[in-house]
Amino acid sequence: MSFEAGFLKDAIKRFRYYKELGDKTFEQLTASDMFLQPSGESNSIAVIVQHLYGNMLSRWTNLLTEDGEKEWRRRDAEFEAAPCSKQDLLSFWDEGWKCLFNSLEKLRPEDLTKNITIRTEPLSVYDAILRQLAHYPYHVGQIVYLGKMIRDGQWRSLSIPKGNSAQYLDSVKAAQTQQP
Repeated sequence: MSFEAGFLKDAIKRFRYYKELGDKTFEQLTASDMFLQPSGESNSIAVIVQHLYGNMLSRWTNLLTEDGEKEWRRRDAEFEAAPCSKQDLLSFWDEGWKCLFNSLEKLRPEDLTKNITIRTEPLSVYDAILRQLAHYPYHVGQIVYLGKMIRDGQWRSLSIPKGNSAQYLDSVKAAQTQQP
């Protein structure tokens, strides 16, 4: 496999991981949890989802042929809580990710060196993917952090629970020794 093909495969794998972290957070939250705004300057999970949805549709629709900042996008409105349900937010979430994955899965290795634009700034497709691999995990981390803060003692860890690192490593080592 070429480096370029491997990069595309790995990028898709990483994006899927971050979507899964969000999905597992949403499973633990009520509809009202999605709209909790910890302070006047912070965003609720709903607002973060709205922003990711708008960004994903704008960036990944016609990636190779149009500026990644579409004229129809209303970025400022993404940061205002819209009256919607948790199910609506989950639909936005899934539709944004679907747009991203459809676009990435259509790319060929040679597309990585093509030039595209985002807000008139020229970027290689490779760099544009890296840019979003930094942007989306930043917001998914906010979603997870807010979810953990909201659920507090009822939060189910999405990784190694606090204080269980040694136990986790022991179980990984035990599983490795049992493999043929």
